[in-house]
Amino acid sequence: MLQIPTMDGQADAFAAFPDHGERHPGVLMYADGFGIRPVLTEMARELAGHGYYVLVPNLFYRHGPAPVIELPEHIGEEARPAVFAQLMPLIEAHTIERVLRDADAYLRFLTDRPEVSAGPVAVTGYCIGGLLAMRTAAAHPGQVAAVAGFHGPVGADGPDSLAKLTAQVYLGHAETDMTPEALGELNQALDAAGVDHTSEIYPGTVHGFTMSDTDAFNPAAMQLHWDRLLPLLGRTLANG
Repeated sequence: MLQIPTMDGQADAFAAFPDHGERHPGVLMYADGFGIRPVLTEMARELAGHGYYVLVPNLFYRHGPAPVIELPEHIGEEARPAVFAQLMPLIEAHTIERVLRDADAYLRFLTDRPEVSAGPVAVTGYCIGGLLAMRTAAAHPGQVAAVAGFHGPVGADGPDSLAKLTAQVYLGHAETDMTPEALGELNQALDAAGVDHTSEIYPGTVHGFTMSDTDAFNPAAMQLHWDRLLPLLGRTLANG
C-alpha cells in the first residue's frame, strides 16, 4: 500500500508490479464503486504479471482509507441495497473537478515511480471507474496512450468530451447496460471524434461482470476482458 499526495490530502493506493529489476510501463487502474478489496488486488497482480506497474488508488480517500465502507466477502443481491445506500453519497460527492484533480496526482505519482519506465501510460477502469478512466484520458491526451472501460457509464459526459481523446480506446459493455441502439450511437460519436476505438457488448452479461465477488460475475466475459485488454496495452505501451 502507498500514499499518493493530492491537492486534498493523501490517497491510499495499492500497487502491483513484477519483482524483476527493470522498469515497466505504467497502468492506472480505477476500481468500481466498491473500491479496493481482494478481487481488485488480484486483478492488479494478474495484470502486473504481464509486465506492467499497476496503480489502484482509493477513489474515496477523502472519506477514509480503503475499505471506506464495510463490505461482505461476497456482495450478493441481498447486501447490495445497504452497500449502495452508503456508497451513493460518496459517488455523488466525487465531482468532475475532484476526479480531474485526483487524476493529475495519480498520473504524476505513477510516472515518478522508479519502477515505471518513461513514456506513455494506460488507464483502465470498471463500473464508475470506466467513466473516470475516460475523463483521465481526455484530460491528458499526450500522456495516456490507451484507455479501457468495462461495464462503465463511459458515455455519460456526452460527445464533446470524446473530441479530446487521443488514446486508443477499448470499451466492453454489459448487455444490461447498453442496448444495440445506444452502442451504435456511442460508436458513431467516437467515429465522429476521430477516436481509434473498439466498443462492443459482451453477450449474456449484466453490470459488474468482471467482479468475482458479486453475483454479476461471468467467467467467460472476464476472460474476454483480458483477451481485449492485454493486446491493447501491448500495442500502445513499450516493453509490456
